[in-house]
Amino acid sequence: MKDVSFFLSKKFLAAVLLLLSVTSLFIGVKDLSPLDLFSLDQSQRQVLLISRLPRLISLIIAGVSMSVVGLIMQQLSRNKFVSPTTGGTDDSARLGILVAMLLFGNAPTMGKMLVAFVFALAGTFLFMKLLDRIKLRDAVFIPLVGLMFGNIISSVTTFFAYKYDLIQNISSWLQGNFSLVMSGRYELLYISIPLVIVAYIFADKFTISGMGEEFAVNLGLNYRQVVNIGLIIVALVSVVVIITVGTIPFLGLIIPNLVTLMRGDHLKKSLGHTALLGAVFILGCDILGRVVIYPYEIPIGLTVGVIGSGIFLYLLLRRKVYE
Repeated sequence: MKDVSFFLSKKFLAAVLLLLSVTSLFIGVKDLSPLDLFSLDQSQRQVLLISRLPRLISLIIAGVSMSVVGLIMQQLSRNKFVSPTTGGTDDSARLGILVAMLLFGNAPTMGKMLVAFVFALAGTFLFMKLLDRIKLRDAVFIPLVGLMFGNIISSVTTFFAYKYDLIQNISSWLQGNFSLVMSGRYELLYISIPLVIVAYIFADKFTISGMGEEFAVNLGLNYRQVVNIGLIIVALVSVVVIITVGTIPFLGLIIPNLVTLMRGDHLKKSLGHTALLGAVFILGCDILGRVVIYPYEIPIGLTVGVIGSGIFLYLLLRRKVYE
């Protein structure tokens, strides 16, 4: 256990993150090495500033923010297998994007984001209401309910996308892809930074809320207000990431689970480790996708999905062993 905890220590994760960040800057079709930094020509400078650096920043922000909101959602739902992917948040956001394209086709990106945010928030609230209504003993069934709920919303989205000939536009949000990230097309992700800070400020309250409404109210906490703040953070971060780079499956599910296995359920104590591990994981998956069939690239949604599904199965089997 001590050996494993070392690999989840902040110093180790920060060192790995730094190493992967440097590696990410120098992987691509355009030749660029660390030594070239001292004598960059015009084309190399453009590749670094317009493509490689924005891609690195967006990867780190997406990895940190999606991991943190996954942890918040698991805490509020009191279920380790709930995340924006398995709770209908991502599917609701895509439906919102479709509605925005149909009704507000000429609206700016921020306007479409607000519409998608409303749908994502409504879908997340509806899923949480379903959890209150459905009393299931086995925690594994709750994300299955979420997946069915998300598939219903996804089916509605697909139907109207086919009807109005927008299926290709909607398909671009089904799979995360950082290959198109460049300067001027990723800055929306910066909205996630203050939201993560707010999540840290409310971390203790989220922890108390995760113990149940009666317990939280007895401690003098405004339970509904705290839950609403948490769900707003989850919905807004999910929408920002989907609009910018697409859906990244399993990230908000497996990273919080791996951290809480070692660090426990106290949210404030595990937030930093969750953020660092999320950034490390997504950077590692991105680098892997860029080198496996170099000079071509595998979308991040595919690499994260394959590796994440394997880890998810391990978590499920591990849970069964200890029951």
